[in-house]
Amino acid sequence: GKNEYDLLVIGGGSGGLACAKEAAQFGRKVAVLDYVEPSPRGTTWGLGGTCVNVGCIPKKLMHQAALLGSALKDAQHYGWNISQPVHHTWSVMAQGVQNYVKSLNWGHRVQLQDKKVKYFNIKGSFSDPHTIRGLTKAGKETVVTADNIVIATGGRPKYPMHIAGALEYGITSDDLFWLKESPGKTLPSFILYVSLECAGVLTGIGLDTTVMMRSIPLRGFDQASHISKKKQICFTTQQQMASLVTEHMESYGTKFLKRCSPTKVEKLKSNRLQVTWKNADLNTEETDSFDTVMWAVGRVPDTKSLNLERVGVKTNSETGKIIVDASEATSVPHIYAVGDITEGRPELTPVAITAGKLLAQRLFGHSSELMDYDNVPTTVFTPLEYGCVGLSEEAAVQCHGSDNIEVYHAYYKPLEFTVAERDATQCYVKMVCLRERQQRILGLHFIGPNAGEVIQGFALGIKCGATYPQLMKTVGIHPTCAEEVTKLRITKRSGLDATVTGC
Repeated sequence: GKNEYDLLVIGGGSGGLACAKEAAQFGRKVAVLDYVEPSPRGTTWGLGGTCVNVGCIPKKLMHQAALLGSALKDAQHYGWNISQPVHHTWSVMAQGVQNYVKSLNWGHRVQLQDKKVKYFNIKGSFSDPHTIRGLTKAGKETVVTADNIVIATGGRPKYPMHIAGALEYGITSDDLFWLKESPGKTLPSFILYVSLECAGVLTGIGLDTTVMMRSIPLRGFDQASHISKKKQICFTTQQQMASLVTEHMESYGTKFLKRCSPTKVEKLKSNRLQVTWKNADLNTEETDSFDTVMWAVGRVPDTKSLNLERVGVKTNSETGKIIVDASEATSVPHIYAVGDITEGRPELTPVAITAGKLLAQRLFGHSSELMDYDNVPTTVFTPLEYGCVGLSEEAAVQCHGSDNIEVYHAYYKPLEFTVAERDATQCYVKMVCLRERQQRILGLHFIGPNAGEVIQGFALGIKCGATYPQLMKTVGIHPTCAEEVTKLRITKRSGLDATVTGC
């Protein structure tokens, strides 16, 4: 018989909600099914997905709290009389952040209601290619059928199950942003960007924070060292972009345990957590105690309960992510997927939102426009922010060859740092260009204050095919950090032995 809905979206995060609301604009009958499985520590939240509840929004607000801590130190150099020592109250910050997140949860509910999108708070799974079956909290079975189904369930943090005590005593970012009281002395373990962002927040508000890193920082971001072809040595002043971020954090007060891997976590009688780890450089076993241990070992697609194999939706056997084509279609006609759940897509909120809207427009609005996944800008909100758009140096070399790549780069000092006598050693800009006459810009990397705001503006130019000569003709806004990008003159030809693929 006829299906009940034109479109059913499974997952009430950024991409799913955007797709559902856009489809409703075309007068279609739409439903959203969303359910939040509590974290192993019991943390749960409302409608809106990762970004709203345990990602971008609370992270940026807490990042602002940490920046204010630094500003209080700077303020004395600018004539403000601030009694010392200053003290941060976690519960006040947490209450403010959590209240705002709850207002967003409610706002999403209201928007769905206004657009006549039906909302189901149930955990469902496929019973056939057009049918989702699930239970309400009261235990009542609910069956929803739809002509088209979009999977947008996102991902959840992984736990390092090979480490004894990891699941019993550790938390993840899903829990950190909803803590009512201060986490105290904290060990964020493993060096993904969320680990650095959380460590920056904790250090910034005055907590004793140690990051344990097994290998290189910010894997997946720019890692290129600059090599002189004449002398065949690495310049110590031209270090890897990712390393600059961690160097600044060390000077900022965050401690790092480098090339160390945790082996077990034990709870002491004092309720503190004793962590044991191996130091690969010294070949020793070491221990220390912490109030909180936070794991940042990546995320897994939230597909386990969907019963995808029953309807034939193909996934990558290694990553668990759903395989889609350029139109977000899965291996099953009328079943689509958007956002972090999809293979090979940037795990970014604006990407999911745009992909979701475009999908709805193709399904119901006679559009043929596909999502363009090239030159998507992003920023890591560490104490000194790192923003980038386009290719890293390694990827550019892999795509075009080292003899065809020109790199412009320079250190700079933000004016705001001068009176406050802040160290600007790690403030750095790098632009990767083709070497041919037009010198099209392939990538831009920026470390410094407000990196996200800076990169957002230049991202438009790079998306439109901007060249180095065009950028040099652009008049900078003085005196800003963004102006430094328009003044890049220091150059080198890339000499990397790159191994990056997938350009």
